[in-house]
Amino acid sequence: MNQYALLSKERTIAKPGFNRWLVPPAALAIHLCIGMAYGFSVFWLPLSKAIGIDKAVACPTGSGLMTQLFTQSCDWSVSTLSIMYTLFFVFLGSSAFLFGGWLEHAGPRKAGLVAAVCWCGGLLLTALGVYEHQLWLMWLGGGVIGGIGLGLGYISPVSTLIKWFPDKRGMATGMAIMGFGGGAMIGAPLADFLMRHFATPTSVGVWQTFLVLAGIYFIFMLGGAFGYRVPATGWKPSGWSEESSKKQSLTTTKHVHLNVAWKTKQFWLIWGVLCLNVSAGIGILAMASPLLQEVFGGHLIGLNLSINELNADQKKQIATYAAGFTGLLSLFNIGGRFFWASFSDVIGRKVTYFIFLSLGVLLYVAIPSITHASNLALFVLCFCIILSMYGGGFATVPAYLADIFGSQMVGAIHGRLLTAWSVAGVLGTLLITNIRDYQLAHGVAKADSYDITMYILAALLAVGFILNLLVRPVSEDKYMSDEELARERQAAHDRVQAPSSTAAIMDGSATTTPAIVVLLAWLAVGIPLAIGIWITIQKAIVLIH
Repeated sequence: MNQYALLSKERTIAKPGFNRWLVPPAALAIHLCIGMAYGFSVFWLPLSKAIGIDKAVACPTGSGLMTQLFTQSCDWSVSTLSIMYTLFFVFLGSSAFLFGGWLEHAGPRKAGLVAAVCWCGGLLLTALGVYEHQLWLMWLGGGVIGGIGLGLGYISPVSTLIKWFPDKRGMATGMAIMGFGGGAMIGAPLADFLMRHFATPTSVGVWQTFLVLAGIYFIFMLGGAFGYRVPATGWKPSGWSEESSKKQSLTTTKHVHLNVAWKTKQFWLIWGVLCLNVSAGIGILAMASPLLQEVFGGHLIGLNLSINELNADQKKQIATYAAGFTGLLSLFNIGGRFFWASFSDVIGRKVTYFIFLSLGVLLYVAIPSITHASNLALFVLCFCIILSMYGGGFATVPAYLADIFGSQMVGAIHGRLLTAWSVAGVLGTLLITNIRDYQLAHGVAKADSYDITMYILAALLAVGFILNLLVRPVSEDKYMSDEELARERQAAHDRVQAPSSTAAIMDGSATTTPAIVVLLAWLAVGIPLAIGIWITIQKAIVLIH
């Protein structure tokens, strides 16, 4: 194939004068779209009444999962629909694992385009599944094909950003991964508006909403994919040297091959750290709304009553507070991604994870006492900090991997590591829900049913602390030799930049990219994100009042 074809990696190599600050908004354009995976719960209730419209049409007594997969005569249950959420993250991790090596060689543009086709094509198939009332089509389209798009889209900018920002690795990846956490802030309100717009006496408006979202997301993701540029090998930011990056003891200037990296103990130690940190946070994120309602009950509206003693109208009132709580956690989730990842550039990645794990243990252990004291403000503060560190863990780990294994194949190594997310997505949710259900079945009050869970989550983080303590630099024999590195760079279609032009592509006054172009790129992603944040803040204000 012609090496200068539109999707070839050679076509994405930046020319002298390119402004590196154009790359983060390209990454954000993709991450803000695929981040809607977090907001799919907005569809469950409307879809559970897709046939009945006003009231769900129940399937015959004794009907199993197979009936719901193929039926066209009764409505799906929320629990069955939500399996798509699990499929998202299973296939995100699986596709990132399988295609990370290909991405390094194909380049971010081609990977971003494939991600757009899979994610948006999955939404189209999901729309068809809703229209034909075929759950298996929705699982295949959204869960499987869409999940593959999630994985490719998620890791597509990692290696590129780290190569553009070797001086600010954490900040760069934090900006992009912040978009994944914030995607639902934009997508969920938009989906809610579209469903209400398309709703009719014979339709809940969901399949039409999926069609519109697929079109909008495809345009944005296409813009992000074609906005990607990669630096030529040998390029460095003005005034920066590789030796200056070694101020952190774990940071290497060498590179480990993917096939070697994922077999090292360092990889599996960080895999365990991420898995345990995510397991502790994701269960809380999934149960945030019922947790607040069941723990504080009538105290949220000034009544000394448990949730079981409230009437229907009072329960609606506290549900509004719970929605505000969920919104507040979302804000800290995305804010933590940028804050903690950027802060890790100053204090180092290992120290940052020590903060996540040790502070997390203290907070989880303290929460039962705080709830029994009915201290709502302190309860909310604890969970906001926990969720900031949950998001921060995602955003910091790519830079952690680059510090230890080098930047040459960090995107592929990160893809392998994301299997920890797939495991945590199942482990964390099952852990908190099953422990709660077990205690309720044995007569424990709803307000007290989370106490043991908090202690178990604290124990998980304590194990993660020990694993992080064991992380050391890889041994010298793991690094690629100069010959191996040259072969890998040739396979990755990297172009070596001449020494005389290593400072030609900069982020300062030397750039030839018009400032208006950079401004427009940031506005294209910044305005939707700002709108989403504002909507979420409005919901969160309810909790403060």
